[in-house]
Order: sequence, then C-alpha cells, then structure tokens
Amino acid sequence: MDRLRGSTGTNWGRVAAIVVLALGVGYAPIAMTELWPYAHPGAPAIGESLLARLTSPRYVADAFATRIKPYDHSLAAMIVHSVLGGLLMLLGPLQLLTAVRRRARLHRALGVVYAVAVYVSMAGAALYLLRTVPRDAFSGPAFWIVLATILVGTVFSVTFGIVAAVRRMPDIHQRWMLLCYGFLMTAPLLRLEWGALPVLFPGLSMAEINQIAVMHLGSVVAFGALVASRGLDRRAKVSGMGGSWVPWWVLAGAGLAGTAALGWIADSFLTAGDAQSHRLLLGYLVPFAATAAVMVWRMRRAGTEGRLWAREEWRIHLVALSLAPVFSAVCVLPFERAFGLDRVTALSAAVAIGCGVLAFWATTVTALRALVARETASRSTTVAVAPGQAAQAR
Repeated sequence: MDRLRGSTGTNWGRVAAIVVLALGVGYAPIAMTELWPYAHPGAPAIGESLLARLTSPRYVADAFATRIKPYDHSLAAMIVHSVLGGLLMLLGPLQLLTAVRRRARLHRALGVVYAVAVYVSMAGAALYLLRTVPRDAFSGPAFWIVLATILVGTVFSVTFGIVAAVRRMPDIHQRWMLLCYGFLMTAPLLRLEWGALPVLFPGLSMAEINQIAVMHLGSVVAFGALVASRGLDRRAKVSGMGGSWVPWWVLAGAGLAGTAALGWIADSFLTAGDAQSHRLLLGYLVPFAATAAVMVWRMRRAGTEGRLWAREEWRIHLVALSLAPVFSAVCVLPFERAFGLDRVTALSAAVAIGCGVLAFWATTVTALRALVARETASRSTTVAVAPGQAAQAR
C-alpha cells in the first residue's frame, strides 16, 4: 500500500485528501459568485469579502479594480467559466466517492456531466484569453501563458481520461481525471496563496503575490494528483510488465541535465538584481526541492518493499520533474520572441509551466507503460492457451 502513515497510525494521505476536497467544495460558492460585482456593481462577492478580511480592503480593491476593463468584453464567457468551475469543484469529490464506493452507473452519469462542464467552462476561458492581449492579463503576460497552459492541460486530461474509460483501463482513467481535477484546483489554491503569502511578503501587491504563487502551483497540483493516484493504486506488480523503462542511467542523465538547467535558471533570476526576481526564484526552488526529495524517498521505499509498479511510476515522474527545468530553459527564447517579453518575464512564464507540462507527459508515459504491459500479458495468455487447445483438438 503506497500510503503515508505517521508513527501514531495516522493516514496522512487520507487527511490530505479530505483537506483538498474540503478546499474544493468550500471554493465552489466563491467561484460561482466571483464575477457578480462586474456584472452588477455592488453585488456581494464572497471571495473578495473574505480575502479583504484576511488581508486588507485596499490590497483587494486595488487588484480587482484593474480587472474591470479586461473582463468587460468577455464577461458572459467568464461568468459561464466561473459558474461551471464552481460546479466542477463539487463534481470532483462526488466522482471520487462514487468510484471508491463502486457506484458504476452514478459514476458514469456524473462523469458525463463533469466532462461536458469541463469543455464548456474551458471554452469560456479560451474566449476570454483570445479576447485579452497577454499584457492585459492580471499580473502580466506570464500569467496569461500560465492560464493558457492550464486550459490546454485540463482539456486534454479529461479527453484522455474518457479514452481510457472507453478502453476499459480504469487505473489510467483514474490518473487522468485526478490530473484534470488537479489543474482545476489551481484556482482555489491560488486564492489561498493570495491570502497567505502576504504574511511572508508584507507590502507586496496582489499582482506581485500572484507572480510568486504561479511559480510553483503547477508542480504542487501535479504532485498532488500523483500522490492521490498512488494512494488509490495498491498493486505491487502489473501483469506483463518486464524491465523498467527508466533504468538508473536515465535517472542519472535526467538529474544532471536538470541540475544544469536549474543552475542557469537561478543565475538568470539572481542576475536580474531586483528583489522580486529573488522572490520568484525562492517561490520556485523551495517547492521543487521538496517535491524532488519526496519522490526520491517514495521511489526508494517502493523498491525496497518490492512494489515494482509503484517504483516504476515514481521513476517516470522523477525523470519528468528533473527535465522540467530543461523544458523551461528551452522555452525562454521562444517566449521572448513570440510575446515580446523581457528575460525575467519570459523566464517566469517558462518556469511556471514547466513542472505541469512535464507531469502531463509523465502521465502519458505511465499510461503507455500500462497499455504495453496489458498487451504483453494478453499475448502471453493467448500463446499459453493455444497449445492446450491444439492438443484438445487432436
């Protein structure tokens, strides 16, 4: 069982799941009412009111005042996006509950509603992004790039989850849907950081806080989806799985490449010289290092306990995490050219999306690994049965 338990027997994986689901459910009414004041000035907004109490009214008012013009030409699309986003926060826990309790019919029915809500909600977000130039996005063009990447990742995750369900691969379906919900969870987690980070960085505007938060949200939600997947998948081995797709030299090579890219990223932020660049680097490195350490520990523990499938999945995701800085470094120049960005802004955007994009590809590789194993086991069964059938016929 790939779960975290403390010395007192506390199931920390279950505790974390309850906290995340409570956050999603609690955020649902906030999401659904977030844009009411833009449509009807003076209308109540739960999120703004709560955030103002946690921080200060001026901190919130200054930030949301800048959103009036960008939202004005896409308000209907954004309302659809936010209302359905709140619905998805509720449907996610229901889907998990029906899957765990094996309510197949209800799970499928809710799954259809969930998928339709994702597509329609993301269509509203896409319309807003298409009508908003990157420089008009909240906290700048880096956030526009992050939002576009989350949108694409969410749509493809739910699509691949549907394909896996049709192909009767519930384990892979589960991974894609958890990753999809993880991408959606960036919204409540971002609001949570708007309220929490001012304690660590007093005096910063919400736009500056937002820039720091998005540096690690992709890695946090992707890692959370992976931990949830491993907690639900208790298999020690998978039939048909031979040797590892990720031998030690692949891990070592990815680690060396990632270390070199991290060094370049750190040097680029530090060379910028301003305090905000240093804060962005800190917001990226600390969660990245913590995630890498946990992955290494869980991979080694799974190997020691003989849980080969768990070790293989941890290895795949560890390679992806190691290569995320490489991907980010490669993206900097295209972002500079395509969006006309300065080096720090392009680097911030590239770093912010790196872990999420590579986690998506790691999930893809894991799905292919499971598919190949299933096909190998199926062929082995066919070969084993055929001689027996021939003898019986003779």
